[in-house]
Amino acid sequence: MILCCGEALIDMLPRQTREGETAYAPYPGGAVYNTAIALGRLGAGSGFLCGLSKDLFGDLLLEQMKNSGVDASLSPRLDRPCTLAFVKLVNGQATYAFYDENSALKALTEADLPDLSSNINALFFGGISLVSEPCGTAYEALMTREAGNRVTMIDPNIRQGFVTDEDATRARIERMMALADIVKLSDEDLFWLKGEGDIAKQVDQIRASGARIVLITEGAKGVTAYHNRGSLFVPSEKVDVIDTVGAGDTFNAGFLSSLSASGAMTREGVAGIDDKVLRNALTRGARAAAVTVSRAGANPPWASEI
Repeated sequence: MILCCGEALIDMLPRQTREGETAYAPYPGGAVYNTAIALGRLGAGSGFLCGLSKDLFGDLLLEQMKNSGVDASLSPRLDRPCTLAFVKLVNGQATYAFYDENSALKALTEADLPDLSSNINALFFGGISLVSEPCGTAYEALMTREAGNRVTMIDPNIRQGFVTDEDATRARIERMMALADIVKLSDEDLFWLKGEGDIAKQVDQIRASGARIVLITEGAKGVTAYHNRGSLFVPSEKVDVIDTVGAGDTFNAGFLSSLSASGAMTREGVAGIDDKVLRNALTRGARAAAVTVSRAGANPPWASEI
């Protein structure tokens, strides 16, 4: 099982009523939640860890996890509101306004961290859950505890409007990237962390800190994987884009599910990955993401669709 550790929230997606008024429709979302849902739909063992509200939105999040084959048994239910992310789309690109005060998402503490069973062989971290407290400290503590024993992956998926302390956020992400076996960053996230510069040189710095594979996505262009023998590029699939909500999250699931299916989901397997296994994983990630961007919202594909 791959345990996804991070936020679950409700994306409020813009719609228009028959009368022409602007309205918002609630959809289950959150970067790490989307990855968990996509993993479940792609047939990989998927688990999820986050504080979940006991409100109607928390019920909605749980319902979709159940329907998508995600094990949410490690996630505590809390008497706090669910985080809401109101989405603005401009030419298909999403920006977000978060309503997160006193939320169940933020409230997860180190005391809530469970012991992990032996059937969990990988952990995935990322998203806005690394920014807020106390949950950010809790997730970092879990990664610190488990790194070296299981495969770990991080995708910070930075939402700049959510960050209140840039120095602290960068420091946490740097520490967690140094612990991770696999690091995934968009080119925008990389430049936010490191400043504008040569991507290959910046990736070398990340790999020197400990990461075995670094994945850099460049939007519609594609993704490049950097590892100990060089780099490997796979282009994005060409589709008509409705919006980009959940695209990177679905790519993560496609990549991880392929590694799992190939038998490479071990620390040794990741460190010594061959180009065929790596190319297959990148391609599956790109295909899965292409399905997601071809329809509205974060609606990852089922295995039969790719």
